[in-house]
Amino acid sequence: MCVPTTESAHRLLQALARYRQRWPAEAAIVTGFEALLADPQDPFERARLAGHFTASAWLVDRSGTRVLLTHHRKLERWLQLGGHADGDRDLARVALREAGEESGLPGLRVESEPFDLDRHWIPERGEVPGHWHYDVRYVVRAGEDERYVIGEESHDLAWRDIAGIASDPDADLSLRRMAVKWLEGALA
Repeated sequence: MCVPTTESAHRLLQALARYRQRWPAEAAIVTGFEALLADPQDPFERARLAGHFTASAWLVDRSGTRVLLTHHRKLERWLQLGGHADGDRDLARVALREAGEESGLPGLRVESEPFDLDRHWIPERGEVPGHWHYDVRYVVRAGEDERYVIGEESHDLAWRDIAGIASDPDADLSLRRMAVKWLEGALA
């Protein structure tokens, strides 16, 4: 199936170019995301088992000092909230939707520019073979009410100190990278 050129896909391509300018050391990963976007098999559908787009939320509290993490039920580790695009080419909208669904928090707001890019391997599970996630991460800001609800995709949710994540050698590498970006004022 050929992916139609859409306004959202064009905006993502432009956002990737701006991301490359902001973080030139990450140019190689940007190139990989651009190649996936140009693939004739729809990269926004999880059925593309060679790899597909996902979107995540770096969900920060009102003070900007904490981030909401999930103890992911399937992957058994602490990660940011997020999920599959499932055909939606507006990945900022996907990140916002996933943050809301997985946290139960009202009044969330998403920043329009990607905050981080991460390509990571998802191991085989049941009938689904191992595959790559091309995860586009967005800053999502909490509203007034920061009381979350633990959903079925999580063992637990917790507000974590961003500075603590940045300095924790046991934290997921991509979480540490995002924490450092945040503390350096990338989009704060």
